[in-house]
Amino acid sequence: MSETTPTTCDVLIKGWYVVTMNADRDIIRNGAVAINGSKIVAVGKTADLERRYVPKRVIGGDHFVITPGLINTHIHVTGEPLTRGYVPDDTPFVENVFQWLCPLYSVFNAEEERMSGQLAAVEMMRSGTTTFLEAGTIRFLDEVVDGLVEVGIRARVGQWVWDLPPEPSVYRQSTDAAIANLEKQLNVHRSHGDDRIAAWSILVGHTTCSDPLWKAAKSLADEYKVGLSFHMSPAQIDPDGFIAEFGQRPMAHLAELGVLDKNVAITHCVRIDDSEMALMAAAGVSVAHCPTTALKVSYGITQVGKFPEMVQNGINVSIGTDGNNASNYSDLMRATYLVAGLFKDARMDPQMFPAEKAFEMATVSGAKTMLMEDQIGSIEVGKKADLILHDTDRPEWRPLLNVMNQLVWSADGRGVHTVIIDGKVVVENGHCTTIDEERLWAISQVMGENITARSGLPDKAKFPVW
Repeated sequence: MSETTPTTCDVLIKGWYVVTMNADRDIIRNGAVAINGSKIVAVGKTADLERRYVPKRVIGGDHFVITPGLINTHIHVTGEPLTRGYVPDDTPFVENVFQWLCPLYSVFNAEEERMSGQLAAVEMMRSGTTTFLEAGTIRFLDEVVDGLVEVGIRARVGQWVWDLPPEPSVYRQSTDAAIANLEKQLNVHRSHGDDRIAAWSILVGHTTCSDPLWKAAKSLADEYKVGLSFHMSPAQIDPDGFIAEFGQRPMAHLAELGVLDKNVAITHCVRIDDSEMALMAAAGVSVAHCPTTALKVSYGITQVGKFPEMVQNGINVSIGTDGNNASNYSDLMRATYLVAGLFKDARMDPQMFPAEKAFEMATVSGAKTMLMEDQIGSIEVGKKADLILHDTDRPEWRPLLNVMNQLVWSADGRGVHTVIIDGKVVVENGHCTTIDEERLWAISQVMGENITARSGLPDKAKFPVW
């Protein structure tokens, strides 16, 4: 075939700008992306790709900004989407987790967890997230995976695993049972390298795991060639607990156990010291930074958090939205805005986390956290066709003079028009194409009311409702 003979492609996406996030961070004005199946086959100027390809379908146009799909590296898709906002916003960490969240989580049934996962996935997709790392499905992983497959999002998931806390009793697991649960989910939902949904080795973390469980979780992650993810040190309770039990801070103890490594993603890491940061950098771990949770649950992130220093020391830092009672939204663009702004003010330094770096954290850094940097996170030939079309015919997008500033400082997920995952259109004109949204809203409302009623937890809304 001669160079001038066009070839077919499944989809040609046209845009005003294509923000590639490739190694050179190229932004292509009047650009386009060609897709065959689930893969990107060409990226370049629209005029050039129109000469080279005869598409079966053309989408986009000259008022769209095309970006890679966003990657949310820490979110609770069960337990909280159906109880969003029920937890008071003036509860400190210990009360928030142990008096509210754990009791709420414990009363969910399988159908509710499946619906919760779908609600979270639809919110993420509609606001531009194409891939997420689950913080730990509460109990019914098989049903949650089934619901996520139906919706069409990309994810790495795992059941909530711990072995130390005795309450609530519904979560109680012996060490042997916890390890068996990890191995079972890795077998049942095994990743073969090309699956949209697959399991990771996921622990609750904090002070909830025995040393044998920590070691087994890391060993299983290595054996199955997946990641290990857990929470650590959002509040002082974690370092205090480790010091009291082991005489050393959490990262020092985990390093001695052989847990810290390049396939490990740790969420929060607000209350770490310089010696812990050095251990994390040396091991090559990734950190999921959840700014909204830190603000709402008052972790002291801008007072004691070392996120700029983590980045300066070469630690890969990505972004998560966490749970819907600690963040209340799953729009990663809003969280990216906070990443760009918080430390500018805290350090009184406008060079902290420029827009370009914040958007890197939401895309390429997220891909690295997910151990998928060769598949997602940028718009490049051979990578997965996970793409967002942002509609610029909106007031927050005009005038468009600097694409990166606009993406981070002006826009949010409400401007997302079209989302493509694995080459398939899953959101079009702002609405999910894979599920009946009206039914989802209605059932979610009923389930949320039923769950909060069953929990026995009081309604702490401060204003009277007539």
